[in-house]
Amino acid sequence: MKKTVSFFLFLVLLCNSALLLAQTEPESIVLDADKFQDYFYESLKQKGMENYDKAITALEECLKIKPNDAVVYSEMGKNYFGLKNYEQSYSSYEKAAQIEPKNKWFWAGMYDVSYQIKNYNQAIIAVNKLIEFNESYKDDLVSLYMYTQQFDKALVLINELNEKVGKSDRRELYKTQILSQGKFQNTGIDNLIAKIKINPKEEANYVALIKLYSENNESEKAAEITKKLETEIPDSDWAQIGLFKLYLDKNEAQKAINAMNVVLANAQIDSKIKHRVLNEFLLFVDKNPQYSSDLDKAIAYFDKDTTVNVGKEIGKFYQNKKQWAKAAFYYEQALKNSSGEDIETNMLLLQTYVEAKQFEIVSKKAAALVEIYPSQPQFYYFSGLANNQLKHYKKAIEMLEMGMDYVVDDAPLETNFNLQLGEAYNGLGDFKKKEYYFAKANQLLKAKK
Repeated sequence: MKKTVSFFLFLVLLCNSALLLAQTEPESIVLDADKFQDYFYESLKQKGMENYDKAITALEECLKIKPNDAVVYSEMGKNYFGLKNYEQSYSSYEKAAQIEPKNKWFWAGMYDVSYQIKNYNQAIIAVNKLIEFNESYKDDLVSLYMYTQQFDKALVLINELNEKVGKSDRRELYKTQILSQGKFQNTGIDNLIAKIKINPKEEANYVALIKLYSENNESEKAAEITKKLETEIPDSDWAQIGLFKLYLDKNEAQKAINAMNVVLANAQIDSKIKHRVLNEFLLFVDKNPQYSSDLDKAIAYFDKDTTVNVGKEIGKFYQNKKQWAKAAFYYEQALKNSSGEDIETNMLLLQTYVEAKQFEIVSKKAAALVEIYPSQPQFYYFSGLANNQLKHYKKAIEMLEMGMDYVVDDAPLETNFNLQLGEAYNGLGDFKKKEYYFAKANQLLKAKK
């Protein structure tokens, strides 16, 4: 009976003990949860103030309460990244991913760290995992394959993406880089030939193939594909890009001009391609000046092009060749088409007139430009130079002295001002001031050396 009573009392005490534990444990849990929350919010606050060390200290307290909390490890990864401690950052994200492998943001953190330290092979591992969540990361994988020179894998992936989601400028640039290497050219050519057989009405494949053959100097094959394109898609303007180059190579000028005009008139063709076509025609016209009028008509297609002032660039081309009259003509055309300020083109134009010794024109234009741009010292300089050449010495001095006030931190220009002032006073017979300004110019030249 004692044993029974004793055993009963033991059970009662045990139950009471369990009851007591049950009564205290939730409070402990609540306290721990409150502490965790406080430390976590403190870490967020410190991170927001870029106090990454303090944020990490708070997160370490969080881990004491919850040792396997993936979010805490992820936050540590962010703060170590802020401290540029990339090894610890990667390790923290890696621990988070081990706890919750299906959370893509932890893999994204590992990718960010790997990319930051240019460990592209490590980045590939993270991106391959990210692709399981979102296939758009395949574009990142293409770039990583390029960085690690895994061109065969890059090419396969580029072709896959082009088929599934369409082409992109970046992928096309990568593809061009890959196919420019000898061992990949045949792969690209075979791939395009196969695509043309499957879908003979897709003009982009013809254009790409023509380009590849042209780059390989296989002009006959390029011509053959161009003819196929014309047969399958007679109204294709893209065919004219390849034809233009072929006609130029064969010196069939009028056919080349007709093809060029079709290309330039097509709003769908990229402006970079149009600029390349125009540049090739410019080189052709330089050797065959009888087609200059066709060049002028071609330039008119670029009147509304805000990216490049074509007339100005052609002017520079002829100025470099010391063909002053042609350079001046195209600079004037560029200024007619300019919608806003174009100080540089005006200066280039004045320089061509100086080189051609057309000082009357320089004097008039420079004086007009001084009125429009009163704080631009270069226009005063051109006015002074021109008036010196015309022996209008007093006018030269007046313009040069006014312009000198606007010369700031430009020793070469200041030197030229002093030389022209010396020339002007020499013309007036004031040899004392002539020597004074020549001496100043000489000092500036010595300081430059």
